[in-house]
Amino acid sequence: MMQQQQQQQQQQHPTDINQWQNMMMMLVYNVCSIGSTPIEMALRPLYGSRYVPPFIQFLSAIMMMLAPVLNGLFQMIPFIGGRPGPGLFDIGTFTNLFFLGSFIHGFRVWRRMVHPESEKFSWFEGPPLPIFRIIPGTFWMIRIIYEPVFVFVTAIVLENFFILQSSAAHFLMVSAMMLAMKQYVAWYMQWQFLRELLDARNAGPIIAKIVDNSATEDELATIHLASIPKDIPDDLRKETASFIARAFTGKDTVSGENQ
Repeated sequence: MMQQQQQQQQQQHPTDINQWQNMMMMLVYNVCSIGSTPIEMALRPLYGSRYVPPFIQFLSAIMMMLAPVLNGLFQMIPFIGGRPGPGLFDIGTFTNLFFLGSFIHGFRVWRRMVHPESEKFSWFEGPPLPIFRIIPGTFWMIRIIYEPVFVFVTAIVLENFFILQSSAAHFLMVSAMMLAMKQYVAWYMQWQFLRELLDARNAGPIIAKIVDNSATEDELATIHLASIPKDIPDDLRKETASFIARAFTGKDTVSGENQ
């Protein structure tokens, strides 16, 4: 019984590592979504009905309500805080704009939910602003580079022209960095999905050669395996191939073919 449990733990190990990595990436994605949602509502006003989940909307609303309070408390700290710098708009103005935008977007998303035929893809983040169509670049270049840089530079310019107070400008800068990280994680997860399919396809012939005892050391090195002894039993060799197949595909393809 103990041996079977140890074997199951060893067999699940590659999948568990991938699940842990995916869980951490989703954590980063969701945390960055909370901070970037206020500016995404303005950057992409036609996002899909499921692009911003309810829990992200809720946490973003909590963040925007706490931001003016925390900013006021920070200004009360002796020798660190101080009077707000010159500027027409502060972080409180952004809070008001956020809830106004949430109401407008809420009505728009509600109409799409009532009439689902009005949108093709509910997860789509929406087309970029027309200004980004002028600049040459791919879809992900706009999402990862152009939009965050635009928000970051806009915050600096508006602060220098005394339109934004430092609290509002710093909020935009942090949100821009979160937006860049969020979109990078989204790109990486899609790339990883396609890359895993390609790796599984390329590893298939090598796994088949392991079963046939004809894999060379160079072929084994491409999938990070040491040389396998030529005189091991066939059942152990097939079990090794099954373990490798699970590491690449998450499925016991070899044993499934043998059954």
